[in-house]
Amino acid sequence: MPRPNRLAREQSPYLLQHRFNPVDWFPWGEEAFEKARSEDKPIFLSIGYATCHWCHVMEHESFEDEDVAALLNEHFVSIKVDREERPDIDHLYMTVCQMIGNACGWPLNVVMTPEKKPFFVATYLPKESRFGRIGMLDLLPRIARLWRERRDEVEASAEEITAALRQTTRPLEENVEMDGDWLRIAFHQLTRQFDARHGGFGRAPKFPSPHILLFLLRYWKRTGEPEALHMATHTLRQMRLGGLFDHVGFGFHRYATDARWVLPHFEKMLYDQALLVMAYAEAYQATGEAGFAGTVREVLTYVLRDMTAPEGGFYSAEDADSEEREGKFYLWTAGELREVLGPEDAAFVIELFQVEEKGNFAEEATGKRTGENILHLGRPLEETAAAQGIPVETLCARWEQLRQRLFAHRARRVHPEKDDKVLTDWNGLMIAALSVAARVLDAPAYAEAARRAAGFLLSTMRTPEGRLLHRWRRGQAGIPALADDYAALVWGLIELYETTFDTTFLEAALALNRTLLEHFWDEAAGGFFLTPEDGEALPARQKPVYDGALPSANAVAMLNLLRLARLTGDAALERKAAALGEWAGSFVKRMPSAFTGFLLALDFAAGPTYEVVVAGDPGAEDTRTLLDVLRRTYLPNKVVLLRPPGDAAITRLAPFTAAQHPVDGRAAAYVCRNFACHRPATEPAELLAHLETTRKGDA
Repeated sequence: MPRPNRLAREQSPYLLQHRFNPVDWFPWGEEAFEKARSEDKPIFLSIGYATCHWCHVMEHESFEDEDVAALLNEHFVSIKVDREERPDIDHLYMTVCQMIGNACGWPLNVVMTPEKKPFFVATYLPKESRFGRIGMLDLLPRIARLWRERRDEVEASAEEITAALRQTTRPLEENVEMDGDWLRIAFHQLTRQFDARHGGFGRAPKFPSPHILLFLLRYWKRTGEPEALHMATHTLRQMRLGGLFDHVGFGFHRYATDARWVLPHFEKMLYDQALLVMAYAEAYQATGEAGFAGTVREVLTYVLRDMTAPEGGFYSAEDADSEEREGKFYLWTAGELREVLGPEDAAFVIELFQVEEKGNFAEEATGKRTGENILHLGRPLEETAAAQGIPVETLCARWEQLRQRLFAHRARRVHPEKDDKVLTDWNGLMIAALSVAARVLDAPAYAEAARRAAGFLLSTMRTPEGRLLHRWRRGQAGIPALADDYAALVWGLIELYETTFDTTFLEAALALNRTLLEHFWDEAAGGFFLTPEDGEALPARQKPVYDGALPSANAVAMLNLLRLARLTGDAALERKAAALGEWAGSFVKRMPSAFTGFLLALDFAAGPTYEVVVAGDPGAEDTRTLLDVLRRTYLPNKVVLLRPPGDAAITRLAPFTAAQHPVDGRAAAYVCRNFACHRPATEPAELLAHLETTRKGDA
């Protein structure tokens, strides 16, 4: 067994994967930078994550190679960073990659001065140069020579890049107020990007981008525009039919490498499951289509079965690879299906899931077919059942029985590695998703899972001063939290309050939001920095504005501020949201469809919005009946409070509820819409009428 390096002492599964590399790796920290300064060496920084396929490829090809390691150890101080543990470092140097104009992704490799100022950046680097891509054996000696012989040029380049980096989050214009018309502009931009045949936006590779779908559902609700609803629902259906979805074990893979959603990149990320649950749940609320509700249940079956820690938090991801092959765990040959199921049942599955004798799967790196298949549906099960002249329930029952047999067989395979660290921001998103699903599907078990996770985070992932921590693994919490952690957890706690009406969660959301404002708010320009004012000094303090796989921390925080303002009646929070919107406005107005996270907040701010207080005994039938109306109705821009008689906790947090009581001994719903309040409703039909009041002119 090779001798372990310093990474053996780390918690990150990604860093631990590299603990036996011959490279003399350091974790990010002062020890590495002091060594670089004292020995006058540049830093070689490599950023990746545990379930990254090309990170594995580069490790096996380059970082496990003795010749590459010898060059790194002689001429550089090498640092390995898990981007999921340190998104601040990743965000900073990924911005450099984007500024320079390279094709960006992971692994991300950066060469920089001991002062953390970058002067070279690249993604995957093979050991030897090929097909126009420079290899490590050629690159490393060149950089070492530049560092020795042309230091002035290197340092001038690093200074220039760093200066440009510090400009990236400055507003393009001052005080640009967000304009409700940007919602319409974004919709039309998305119609031009929409793949009318296969769903989704743009060409391959295709990402789920649930925040775009959430925006389209809201735009349909606002305007009645049928194309907005069609774009969202068609995309959701096509993703569920394709190989992007794991039909045997459930859950969604990271993205599709093709335009048809058939060929996935096989890793599974917690945040994708969370945001997609919210999108499918809202689509079910909006349409009543049972398939959307079924997808929510299937995804959450996967999360609660495979991604939940005994302590209550949720693990981060599952790898794309097993036995050093991408997707091997998920693929099937026609012969294997016959062996497991027998000829008759196998024929049923082969036809249903378009299995080919020669296989439909080709390896991403080589393009060669392997004889294996990705299971994917060519059409909805309802259409297949109709074509066969049988009830859809009969077809579904047969497939479910066969699915369980395939699942049991697959469970005996070598499983992909699980990244079992618990991240506060991704857990906040899953708490939000479980809470939404619990409301929409009337599923208390989901609320209980969300409650357990929230209790775990609030008790384990906080310092004695109440500040959040970012990562927990195997009993150890650490790494100061970033703006994403606060924003996502506040989002989750708001949703959990509106599901359980436990004021503990609303109080915690308000407290964490105050901490976010105290330590991350930019008093000079508005908006939230990614890192706190007392955090580690990096070459630039970043301020996230662009949506990626997730909406930015600032976008999430803006909607949180608006919702908390309406939940509590605190107008100062709404003013802060407006200031945040003015800072972001100059970015958003250039291309609104690229900022759908902010558009969710803008849609709320533009109204109409509803504040609903249900005054009544939580356990009483009349109270539950009114709450059921609110849960069934797709009305995303509302906040809901429960005011039990004599409950001082909610009146302390939301003083305006003190005057709201049951009417004549019956539970009553007080509905305010666009700053005007209706008379209290005691009957479900009356409440529904208040919620469905014609909205002509509001859009």
